[in-house]
Amino acid sequence: MVFKKLVLMMMGCLGCAGQPTEPSTEKTESKSLIDESVVITSPRVKLGDGRYLAYRERGVPKNISKYRIIIVHGFGSSKEMSFMASDELLDELGIYLLIFDRAGYGESDINSKRSLKSEASDIEELADLLELGSRFYVIGVSLGCYPAWSCIKHIPGRCCSRCSFCQL
Repeated sequence: MVFKKLVLMMMGCLGCAGQPTEPSTEKTESKSLIDESVVITSPRVKLGDGRYLAYRERGVPKNISKYRIIIVHGFGSSKEMSFMASDELLDELGIYLLIFDRAGYGESDINSKRSLKSEASDIEELADLLELGSRFYVIGVSLGCYPAWSCIKHIPGRCCSRCSFCQL
């Protein structure tokens, strides 16, 4: 008797007891990974594999800059992150900043085969497409340290990397 009540109680908790339920007549739409209602407002470059990376520029124009720096944002962030450097400081030191949305973030396309090596190649290709020259600096913020480390490992001749998290 106790066993029967326990089984009925379990079935009730799981929705198996009582009257049979009707299938829902409401149509549910599955969400895709890419929200087509997003309006692209930032400049983007097309990579060799067809993906797009969105970016934002700050500081002096790159053709007169002394230092060209690529900022790599962390998890849950984007190119719109606040990097605490005033425009006056950037002008005084001759710094050109490039902040981009990593693959799958913000307005950049998803890379289903993303790896540390692909992050470094994305940064290198972005630098080539935007004509940053043969050498540039990379600053990784929080989780952006991993792509910065990947640049040190995979394209050491192109970048001087500084990492805010692990001080590489």
